[in-house]
Amino acid sequence: MDNPDPNSAPPTSPSPSSSSSDWQARAADTVEATVAAVHDRVVRPLIIVARAIVFGIVVASMALVLCVLLSVALVRLLDVYAFGGRAWASEALVGTVLAAVGVAAWSLRRARHAAEEK
Repeated sequence: MDNPDPNSAPPTSPSPSSSSSDWQARAADTVEATVAAVHDRVVRPLIIVARAIVFGIVVASMALVLCVLLSVALVRLLDVYAFGGRAWASEALVGTVLAAVGVAAWSLRRARHAAEEK
């Protein structure tokens, strides 16, 4: 049977260099697939957990700063407008309100904890 295209090369057996490059490509693909699998199963969840922890710390810090600033502003407003320069009265009122909130939160915690034990 004649070759229809005289310019085409006859089929040849694979040379040793092509089989070694094929082996290298397969090894590289295997390593890449393994690294991708480890990244998806281990590294990605760790990154998500680390982000959640960092964002939680940032939000908690901002909430704490906001509470302090609001308390200071409330004391200043009460001092100037409600008690006419008597800072002790403003501080006593704000302290009493914050203590009442703390006691209420503490009593709710105890009630929930006691309900879980029963």
